[in-house]
Amino acid sequence: MTKNTQLPSSIKSVAELDDVLSRPSGAVIEAVKKLDGDIMLLGAGGKMGPSLAELAHRAVTAAGIKKKIVAVSRFSNQIERQRLESAGIETISCNLLAADELQKLPEIENVIYMAGMKFGTTGKAAETWAMNTFLPGLVAQKFKASRIVLFSTGNVYPLTPVKLGGCSENDPVNPTGEYAQSALGRERIFEYFNRELKIRGTIIRLNYAIDLRYGILLDVAQKVFARQPIDLMMGHVNVIWQGDANAVVLQAFEIAETPPAILNVTGPETVSIRQLAKKFGEIMQVEPIFANNEADSALLSNASRCHQLFGYPAVTLQQMIEWVAHWVKIGGLTLAKPTHYETRDGKF
Repeated sequence: MTKNTQLPSSIKSVAELDDVLSRPSGAVIEAVKKLDGDIMLLGAGGKMGPSLAELAHRAVTAAGIKKKIVAVSRFSNQIERQRLESAGIETISCNLLAADELQKLPEIENVIYMAGMKFGTTGKAAETWAMNTFLPGLVAQKFKASRIVLFSTGNVYPLTPVKLGGCSENDPVNPTGEYAQSALGRERIFEYFNRELKIRGTIIRLNYAIDLRYGILLDVAQKVFARQPIDLMMGHVNVIWQGDANAVVLQAFEIAETPPAILNVTGPETVSIRQLAKKFGEIMQVEPIFANNEADSALLSNASRCHQLFGYPAVTLQQMIEWVAHWVKIGGLTLAKPTHYETRDGKF
């Protein structure tokens, strides 16, 4: 991911934010150009789907090639669907858990699987497991001839000592709570069909993507600005700009294999929540309020393999902090969906 020297000093509108999130780098343009066939995104109506679809479409346009980008979702938000269509992206409304609807989807050479359930899983365990473990098997069988990049999460790893710098792809998984367990189930089911059907695949273990409308940085900045206490028990995290995460996803088709490749996707820093809050406090001229003290362990991932393959993120942590602080100060639109990064018992 080549450093983008055209980044703005601040982002003032949703339109500008969407533009920044979906600007393709030279590496992404080249990756899309080399990729045979069209691209379909399953579960494209979520937080990352629209910007990823737009990034893919803009990369195709910049490469000067013909390639369809197809976004599949229930599309409860019709405005989002219309925006994607106006950008030149084909959309299909589909309940993926409905077998007849899934089977009607066109065969596509490259599939990005984004569908999943996390927030609100407490009290909805059966629905969570159906979405996170049953559906991946159906999708793998439907698209057995495709390359598949499958979204997973760093939550499949256990809490580890902060001083160790996070889990690598070779470290043992040990998920906490039903959401994380079902996320590992998603990986295992996909791996089974990947091996049985010789599907070329990549599993993306992501934590945590940052957009100005949601994410850990927004959670912390809002609390600092509102003078609310910040819980320090989960005192360290990993973050990555959503646009950089999307860039990795589109390049991850290059490493798809059988059994599936596994790739941690996050930023290079172990971010201190205390220091993060202090930086926001300096910008906002507010003294942060803290509760509790940092535990010795945290949910952390080591993404050095990702950085070796695709380079460091183009958007730095400092740039994200400045953008988020400005966004909070101007009252920018948010999704009102806290990440619950503080959770240590796996209950979301």
